[in-house]
Amino acid sequence: MSNLDWIVLFGTLLTIVGYGVYKTYGPKSMENYLRGDSDMNWWTIGLSIMATQASAITFLSTPGQAYEDGMRFIQFYFGLPVAMIILSVTFIPIYYKLKVYTAYEFLENRFDLKTRTLAALLFLTQRGLAAGITIYAPSIILSTLLGWNLTWTNIFIGILVIAYTVSGGTKAVSITQKQQMMGMMGGMILAGILVIEMLPVKFTEALHVAGKMERLNIVNFDFNWSDRYNFWSGMTAALFLFLSYFGTDQSQVQRYLTGRTLAESRMGLIMNGLLKVPMQFIILFIGVMVFVFYQFFQPPVVFNKVQTEKLEVSEYKEDFTLLQNEFSKTFEEKSGSISDLLEAVRQEDKAGVEKAKSEMQASYAKQEQIRDEVKSLIIKNDAGAETRDTDYIFMRFVMDYLPKGIIGLLFAVIFSAAMSSTASELNALGSTSTIDIYKRSLNKKGSDRHYMLSSKWLTAFWGIFAILFATYATLFENLIQAVNLLGSLFYGTILGIFLVGFYMKWIKGQAVFLAALMAEVVILLIHWRNGESLLGVNIDIGYLWYNAIGCLLVMLFAAIIQLFNSK
Repeated sequence: MSNLDWIVLFGTLLTIVGYGVYKTYGPKSMENYLRGDSDMNWWTIGLSIMATQASAITFLSTPGQAYEDGMRFIQFYFGLPVAMIILSVTFIPIYYKLKVYTAYEFLENRFDLKTRTLAALLFLTQRGLAAGITIYAPSIILSTLLGWNLTWTNIFIGILVIAYTVSGGTKAVSITQKQQMMGMMGGMILAGILVIEMLPVKFTEALHVAGKMERLNIVNFDFNWSDRYNFWSGMTAALFLFLSYFGTDQSQVQRYLTGRTLAESRMGLIMNGLLKVPMQFIILFIGVMVFVFYQFFQPPVVFNKVQTEKLEVSEYKEDFTLLQNEFSKTFEEKSGSISDLLEAVRQEDKAGVEKAKSEMQASYAKQEQIRDEVKSLIIKNDAGAETRDTDYIFMRFVMDYLPKGIIGLLFAVIFSAAMSSTASELNALGSTSTIDIYKRSLNKKGSDRHYMLSSKWLTAFWGIFAILFATYATLFENLIQAVNLLGSLFYGTILGIFLVGFYMKWIKGQAVFLAALMAEVVILLIHWRNGESLLGVNIDIGYLWYNAIGCLLVMLFAAIIQLFNSK
């Protein structure tokens, strides 16, 4: 990081925070603080919705996931446009008709207080933990890359977010997200252009290499329960996740409740549905291009530089040096196979292409085996070390190869993404805690100003909670999967409650309350025993299916309980 990079990084972050505080300081009412006076236009709503979902995890993990696993993660988003249409037709008109502050107010109107409180508590549980992950995820990567202390990195991100979220409420979140989203995508597209420009081959030849290395695997129509990402899981299981996330998660509902009209809110959601898939495609494709880049320029044997530096001064130094030399030799062999492949493509020699492809893939497999051996050394040297380095790949490339100024901009992108998603979460946690718990059940007679100030204090409380959770969290297998998993454990149950409320008019509050508790227990049992036997049945289910299973179980259990209660 040069001085220019530090100036770009801190200048960008402080400008965003200052802008948010300046434009929204001093709201005087609950309506202003929680709904931003309901005066947002559709494209601000759309960008705010996208920025809420596009956390730092998106920009750290997604390119790394494409590097390791190709483009198939894009299938996760195939159900998103369909979900946006369903929500625009069904959910949003009901929220507008009831003039709610939170999604869970509808549940008391439809069922009873305990059902509303249960849904709110499920949301507060999963989103409170998720807020910690959205701070922790970039912190652990950025602290490693920048040489910062992890705890202070958590505190730095958390305090920046708390400053403008507590100060300006929903409006501050939305208007800063508009700036953040444009900056984030601008920075990523610039990085993508630069990596393509830096490739020593033509773009079409780069695509050939990516294709033969199975990194352009966009669509898979094979049905497999245990496969996280295929066409069917994206159009069904992920559809349930998106319906729940965008339709019942207050961090998203609060974004479109700020719309001037029902039409503005609908257009904001549809904008998200139309642009989110291309946005994810671009980010994944950048990851694939980084993969191709590292087929021509030797990559680090492990992308987490801190861990390899520890090996270099450990008792395993000689073993590590030998493995590095072997890794370099294998890379040279693979480079030769790639040259043969491209020549065979130019000559339209199909047999030559297949031969070179086989040799190239064999060399790559050998490289991965050497990487595994190095990771084993890292564990021997430090039993608690994290060896999964997928989330370090993109920013390691940025630091090693991109020009001064751009590095600072890309770090600002990651910090901005962490701030935008965390701000929405804290804003929603403060709103739900105030409206659904404090005002409804603990203090029913406060003034409008009292509840507005309570929202500020509870928002700050959740910010501090997120920082503490981030400080004591441990790294998950993959950060983007960690957030989707955490949501999948709860979203299906919450969505089931809402769908019963919308479409199963004959079911009462007691039935859906018990059904939700039972469904949540089943989902937690399935996850706990996934990959093992449960009641004599071997469980092997991709976590995205938890959303569909949880939702359908709530609807089934509620129907059965109501039928028995009616007799």
